[in-house]
Amino acid sequence: MKNICDWNNCDKTGDYKAPIEKDNSKKYRMLCLEHVKEFNKNWNYFSGMDDKQVIDFLKSDMVWHKPTQSFSSSDNFFKILWKNTLKDDLDKDKFRGDNSHMRQFNFDHKDIKAFSILGVSVGLKWQKIQQKFKILVKKFHPDMNSGNKKYEEKLKLITLAYTQLKNTYRKKIDT
Repeated sequence: MKNICDWNNCDKTGDYKAPIEKDNSKKYRMLCLEHVKEFNKNWNYFSGMDDKQVIDFLKSDMVWHKPTQSFSSSDNFFKILWKNTLKDDLDKDKFRGDNSHMRQFNFDHKDIKAFSILGVSVGLKWQKIQQKFKILVKKFHPDMNSGNKKYEEKLKLITLAYTQLKNTYRKKIDT
């Protein structure tokens, strides 16, 4: 079934969609090629908006019109992950001593990968792992890298690697 162009007195086939409203709704009308070109030439999304509304729209468009959270918001992914990661509820007395006995344990492939991501040797003392983690967090923190997604993904990996090792060390100390 062919659509007829929805332009005044046009009997051509309407093959092209033209929005009816500015609100990104699914409402549209079908126009022929000639009339969709005319429509597009005269279309001004910002007509009827004042300068503040245009600026607000452009700012929102930078994040695909999705709500964003400041890094300090309580439900921010990184904040939750770091809070849980940095909360060091490991037995401090057991960790204070020489951890060379950790080298005798066999670490699984997830642990080996985590050591590699953090850039430390397998079986390193827990305090050294913590120090390295803190250095990496500062280096790859979104605020230090203008919100660059590349660094954000790297920081997620680093945090997950640290969490993996923290859980492993906790298990090994408790046994």
